[in-house]
Amino acid sequence: MNHSAEIFVALQRLLPQHALSRLIAKAAESKKPWLKNILIKKAISAFDINIDEAFSSDLNDYESFNAFFTRALKDGMRPVDPAQTSIISPADGAVSQAGAIDAQRIIQAKGSDYSASRLVGCPEQAAGYENGSFTTIYLSPRDYHRVHLPVAGRLLNTRYIPGDLFSVNDKTAQALPGLFARNERLVCEFETHLGNMVVVFVGAMLVAGIETVWGGFETPGRGAVRFTDYSADDLNYEKGAEIGRFKFGSTVILLFQEGKITWSDSLLPGTKVQMGEKIAESNRTQ
Repeated sequence: MNHSAEIFVALQRLLPQHALSRLIAKAAESKKPWLKNILIKKAISAFDINIDEAFSSDLNDYESFNAFFTRALKDGMRPVDPAQTSIISPADGAVSQAGAIDAQRIIQAKGSDYSASRLVGCPEQAAGYENGSFTTIYLSPRDYHRVHLPVAGRLLNTRYIPGDLFSVNDKTAQALPGLFARNERLVCEFETHLGNMVVVFVGAMLVAGIETVWGGFETPGRGAVRFTDYSADDLNYEKGAEIGRFKFGSTVILLFQEGKITWSDSLLPGTKVQMGEKIAESNRTQ
């Protein structure tokens, strides 16, 4: 571990993570034209955001900074791979890691891993993904921030797990053991034609909220674990359907059961991906 990464993590430990995120959320939800336009312009400049991809490039069409940050894209900007056997990227971002779940250990960074049980908050649920497959995708502030389903599925349950709000960038992932199992997160399990699949929304420093299409906002906090059973609600989503969004940069983790998929050879740490592109192939015999 390098000293700059250690210092970066140490500084984050000193910050009032949740209070700071709530403060950012208040500013990001402001509908005052002068404030939200300043924030949007600063973000476009600082993060080199490609506004030309957005459904609207007129800042007046966004009632708040968060409305801009979770902006829709123009039709056709993220085509979904049509092959029946393909698994698509759920988001724009960069691959942190991808590979096999070794028993119940998931690689976080070179020389560092964490347990699937801690990640999903339930040993029984984690057991279903033993020796399965995972990938972790980091969304930077410049990326499109809506999350989509990598394969068609029916929502079974969610588990909101309160926790820390450390940054989830590569420097922190390299320096802080168990990062993704420490941060606040929303664990969503789906039933698919490949068996069950988990999509984890991982909260982070300055993330002003996680939102899903079925449950609305999951705002940062220190409350109790909340488990919700949706198995009787018939919430079905097609491959590529939007399922949620982040109110700032963060991370999505996918878990598949043993023997169900094979990651694309190109899915290496640092690889840039876009929502809709093929990242894996189904092992199911058609």
